[in-house]
Amino acid sequence: MTNVISVITAVHGPSAEYLADAYKSLLDQQLPEGWDWQWVIQQDGETDDVAPHVPDDARISFSQGRHGRAGMARTMGLSRATGQFVKVLDADDMLPPGTLARDAAVLAARPDVAWTTSRVLDLLPDGSTVGFDQDPSAGPIERGEVLAHWKAHDFRAQVHPATLCVRRDLLLALGGWMALPASEDTGLLMALNAVSRGWFLAETGLLYRKWPGQSTHHAAHSHEVERAARMAIVQARAEVLLALENWRFDVA
Repeated sequence: MTNVISVITAVHGPSAEYLADAYKSLLDQQLPEGWDWQWVIQQDGETDDVAPHVPDDARISFSQGRHGRAGMARTMGLSRATGQFVKVLDADDMLPPGTLARDAAVLAARPDVAWTTSRVLDLLPDGSTVGFDQDPSAGPIERGEVLAHWKAHDFRAQVHPATLCVRRDLLLALGGWMALPASEDTGLLMALNAVSRGWFLAETGLLYRKWPGQSTHHAAHSHEVERAARMAIVQARAEVLLALENWRFDVA
């Protein structure tokens, strides 16, 4: 019997050309015997400009859906995820070798840990990389810890939601990604931290591509009124979940 990590990727036309690099990074993953990955690619929209970039591999599941932005696309893709662990991979990013094995090792060995995040390197257009100088220490992340840091640092977390690997059952229990035009991954991270223990891996787990077409470069992403509303609902949801003292997530 094979254990599966389901890698979920939301993609739209402008980022489809980067799927080849993401796929190569998956091929470079070395998993322990008895493990494999599944790649769930969900297009945000129903245009014809993504399918030609989807690799031909039996481990890949591709589908399209109505335009609703990344959070909705990932949640729709979750319907096809068969793995016990779900890994996020944006279409324009890449996983360094060893990433999936490290995520799986922590979650398989530690039933008290529900999710992992890891170190990120920004990949600049010239091929150089830049790290984050405020990474937490490797090891456990307690309930409420990320939320507290996020609130105290202008809504910037000390761990990156694009590196998330999470137990599928808990992801389903929380309803997938938040229904927001942006920050849907931050909303999920805060909810996870409110109800469960996480783990930070100090090894680099993501190459985060910086390019002009990414959604975080659009002016709308920083629109003051919308950003305030997004942060308010992310915080309110997480604080309600954190206050549920009887919340209990048991690993099967």
